[in-house]
Amino acid sequence: METKLFIISIILFIYTFLLKSFFRKERINKISVIVFHMFFCGITGAVIGMVLSTFTNRPELMTRFIGVGIFAGVIFALLQLIGKDNEKQIKILKIDLDWSDTSWSAILLASILMYFVIQAFKIPSGSMRMTLIEGDHLFVNKFIYGFHVPFSGGKRVLPIKKVKRQDIIIFECPPEALSPAERERKIKKDFIKRAIGLPGDTVEIINKKVYVNGELLNEPYTNFEDKDYIQPKIKLFNTQEEYQSSWEQGRFVNLPVRDNFGPIKVPKDCYFVLGDNRDRSFDSRFWGPVPDRNLKGQSLIIYWPVTRIRIIK
Repeated sequence: METKLFIISIILFIYTFLLKSFFRKERINKISVIVFHMFFCGITGAVIGMVLSTFTNRPELMTRFIGVGIFAGVIFALLQLIGKDNEKQIKILKIDLDWSDTSWSAILLASILMYFVIQAFKIPSGSMRMTLIEGDHLFVNKFIYGFHVPFSGGKRVLPIKKVKRQDIIIFECPPEALSPAERERKIKKDFIKRAIGLPGDTVEIINKKVYVNGELLNEPYTNFEDKDYIQPKIKLFNTQEEYQSSWEQGRFVNLPVRDNFGPIKVPKDCYFVLGDNRDRSFDSRFWGPVPDRNLKGQSLIIYWPVTRIRIIK
């Protein structure tokens, strides 16, 4: 969402600049008035839709509000044009341009903050219970692991720190974590999980207990809803190499690896992530490692609801 908002804000500034140039050269006509209001109302609808989609976890709202905004813009422009002479139309458009400067500045500032600094995120499921519960709204620190370079495929610069074990991170999920229908529609989702394995680590789960590099990991934050084990540790593949390769390719989605998993080695520039609600989390056990380029930031603070406001640890 933040990438779309960033692109939109750039387009708006360029468009408004060109429109003002036409205005100064007295080249404004009825078509330019209609197009301007289509842009203004359409983008306003897009921003409203993006905000609502973030809070409701319904991405389709943005597209719907864009359509409503464009339609409203055309109607609004026609109402301004009907029964008004050219001089009055120019005066109205000048007022609208002044208003748009303020609006676009606010959108640009918001897009810069969302793209580089901080992002709002809503917890959609119970995979992180009891650390984070459904409906929690939180802010994500997007610069702690480095500023994103626009349109670079996930490259970051000037990192303050590297990902540490047990950091709660937000990332774009790999394609293997999506359903076939979602992949076909090219849907993108952000997940929130806890980083358990760092690049080069060996991770193994034995009867729900996590071992990293052969040592039992202390996890006071975990929540287990099932007392029984789904499946004792069994041999799923003939060789360790086949096991590792299949896991990296995200082919464990339907395998009984919830309570007994591995050992695997976390690939270079990747992370092994788990949900705190271990028995109800769809995570790296099933769909494989998270590439570093997918990383978006670290969870910072819950800001809503009021009763849950706190720093996330």
